Amino acid sequence: SWEARGTHVPPLMVASITESCNLRCKGCYAMAHRRRAENELPAARWSGLFREASELGISFVLVAGGEPFARWDVLEAAAATPDALFAVFTNGLLITPRTIAALQRSRNVVPIISLEGPERQTDGRRGPGVYRRVIQAMGQLRAARIPFGASLTATSVNLDVVTSPSFIRSLVDAGVRIVFFVEYTPIEPGTEALALTERQREVLRRRVNAFHAERRALFVAFPGDEGQYGGCLAAGRGFIHVDPQGRLEPCPFAPFSDASVRETPLAEALGSPLLAAIRGNHDRLTETRGCCALWADRDWVRTLLAPAQEAGGEADEQAG
Repeated sequence: SWEARGTHVPPLMVASITESCNLRCKGCYAMAHRRRAENELPAARWSGLFREASELGISFVLVAGGEPFARWDVLEAAAATPDALFAVFTNGLLITPRTIAALQRSRNVVPIISLEGPERQTDGRRGPGVYRRVIQAMGQLRAARIPFGASLTATSVNLDVVTSPSFIRSLVDAGVRIVFFVEYTPIEPGTEALALTERQREVLRRRVNAFHAERRALFVAFPGDEGQYGGCLAAGRGFIHVDPQGRLEPCPFAPFSDASVRETPLAEALGSPLLAAIRGNHDRLTETRGCCALWADRDWVRTLLAPAQEAGGEADEQAG
């Protein structure tokens, strides 16, 4: 319906609601893209944005950070948008009895707890003692009968560990009902070797399919295979990203923008010329060379921004 009126609406939105985080994980893409100059969107604007997204027909929102539970005021705004499901990607360390009580009242807010694998791998990237605390948080969520999931960063080093049947069985036994495998994207210089190879990506696809058949849980891998979908799903073709300051971006891994929802309605911002240009060329974004096709072809994306910048527009691109 919106398409017929000239507004392209993606089925999914990624909302990075804060840059604040209580951890400093090695190779974090959010830290690599961190922008300190501007204030984060207030909870009132996030509340309005969630309502606008719901009215447009966006029914699934991935909430990221930073650490989203550092902005419970925004999560309360999410809970007050009952027509949308909010999957909140969290390190799990701010899940407390008070948090659990709030989640019991907010059934459309589902925590997705991040791990790097078993204890050695998780603590190696996230810090000593993190794994033990995360497992405790999972136990509390399960005891409170709150649905929750897990997010696993898949790298060239840990792929066999995070996709091992025994580890996946341990997560499902702990109460996990949805598992996201997030392919590592080497935003931080010097980490390119951690990206999955094409052979490893095929291994991941096969194992995810096998888990679907064997386990009582949902398994999702992303960014996924651009070739399978005829090119990149970013820029609103499949999903859109809003950063903590309100910039509307094609993808969390490719922070390029010529529009903001800070004061502009979402429906209007979705008319961004940059997003339209990327969608119109999605078929060229199939070669990932490090998971995110847009980031791999970022020099081309910069050329799309150049005309708006030269015209004195408010295009903003801080790709480092």
